[in-house]
Amino acid sequence: MNAIRETNYNFPNQSGFYRGKVRDVYYFNDLMAMVASDRISAFDVILPRAIPCKGQVLNQIAAENLAATKDIVDNWLIATPDPNVAVGHKCQPFAVEMVIRGYLAGHAWREYHDGKRILCGVAMPNGLKENDKFPSPIITPSTKAHQGHDEDISREEIIAQDIVSEEHYSQLENITNKLFARGTELADKQGLILVDTKYEFGLKDGKIYLIDEIHTPDSSRYFYKDEYQANQDADIPQKQLSKEFVRQWLIENGFQGLEGQNVPEMTDDVVKMISDRYLELYSSFTGKPLEIDNTINLQERIEHKLSNWLKNHNI
Repeated sequence: MNAIRETNYNFPNQSGFYRGKVRDVYYFNDLMAMVASDRISAFDVILPRAIPCKGQVLNQIAAENLAATKDIVDNWLIATPDPNVAVGHKCQPFAVEMVIRGYLAGHAWREYHDGKRILCGVAMPNGLKENDKFPSPIITPSTKAHQGHDEDISREEIIAQDIVSEEHYSQLENITNKLFARGTELADKQGLILVDTKYEFGLKDGKIYLIDEIHTPDSSRYFYKDEYQANQDADIPQKQLSKEFVRQWLIENGFQGLEGQNVPEMTDDVVKMISDRYLELYSSFTGKPLEIDNTINLQERIEHKLSNWLKNHNI
């Protein structure tokens, strides 16, 4: 199937360009167009092969969830002129990611397994096993790195270092808790458990906006509700609808993004396995299969649809 490794467009009135780990961002003064590529990253390293359909899955799940949470907080999204494209307001991002966890999984579990009981200044109870539910969700923020690894940081450090003001941070905490509750409800309707996720926020005209993607397999972790408790009782690993299975595959093959380590070979079978899991999450979350068109040139389709949108909106 087609896959988009990167885009290199040059639109009229384009004022800038930025290539992130996954998205290619085209700036038009106070607007921005994000192209969700099929690149995949883990341990803050971009892996060598693109994953078919991944960008479309991320973009469409994010758009649905942004629409479903707009009553909680305004967000950056204006339109999705192509399945891989989102156009929205340019905001000044806060330099932290608001990570919220309802269950002891992923990074939190790895820290817990190493004996730590404080994560980002938040206490974790003794006696938990992997994937157990926390008594209540915990917020474990991280710094937003432009390059290299994001790092855990506490609420107190964020405020003391003036990364975010106390007033704004309190608002971000409140919004984060509300968004996670909404995300939990949306997942539950589809027989899923929202395990943990991250939100990013920015300021525009002094107002807080939700930015980037939300509740996607790149930013979130899901379990299947119907088999969760039986798996926990039997000490069976939970099947995850998230990018964690990619991290586990890398760990099993000797890679955690550390110096001197090499990314294992991504065979066609590995690429297909990852793509299939993204498609599975999309259908599980939305209740419908992803509409895929393999007969067209994705690069040309994206350029054509985005160009027409910009032209029709006099941009």
